[in-house]
Amino acid sequence: MTTEPPSPAMMRRDYTERGELLEEQLAADWHTQFGAWFADAAAYGLPEPNAMMVSTATPEGRPSSRTVLLKEYDERGFVFFTNYGSRKGGELSVNPYASLVFPWFPMQRQVLVTGAVERVTRAETEEYFASRPRGSQLGAWASPQSRVLPDRAAVEAGLAAVAERFGDGPVPAPPHWGGFRVLPETVEFWQGRSSRLHDRLRFRRTPEGSWILERLAP
Repeated sequence: MTTEPPSPAMMRRDYTERGELLEEQLAADWHTQFGAWFADAAAYGLPEPNAMMVSTATPEGRPSSRTVLLKEYDERGFVFFTNYGSRKGGELSVNPYASLVFPWFPMQRQVLVTGAVERVTRAETEEYFASRPRGSQLGAWASPQSRVLPDRAAVEAGLAAVAERFGDGPVPAPPHWGGFRVLPETVEFWQGRSSRLHDRLRFRRTPEGSWILERLAP
């Protein structure tokens, strides 16, 4: 017996459980506020609270999005690591801007970031790569990320070849693999409210380099 899928248009939830977000409740800067909300998300028990949607675009404006894990943040920005030859790596090399979304839906919260992107230093990449599980290190060498493959066997053959190459020795960071840092120009804190009248408070960097706080219409 086939079950009819539910109608997306009829899926509604009134956000009434998590309270409000007022200007006086925010930290003085975006990175302190992000740290507080990130700690809340981890304490709440969300699976992988560091998962974020990363959106990039070609020079022609054709966008692409995918979920990536945040690995570091501070007042400079948000860092993630990837194969520089992947689709996102290629797009960022020619159009170095991105947006991030942290979708903490069970908490009725989101954080939205936009900004320019730069590569982290090679020293930062190597330090992080050394902390990865060995299987992830080998996978970074084995996978030509985003390339078309004939089948799963090609992935497994690539991994076997890399494992044989390095044996029991250390696995260095591949030259084609490293980190990107998103340098925020805007950081929006979104709190769900009843009747879709959500609270949206945005830190925005001015051309002079200072930060201002703005409330956006829901």
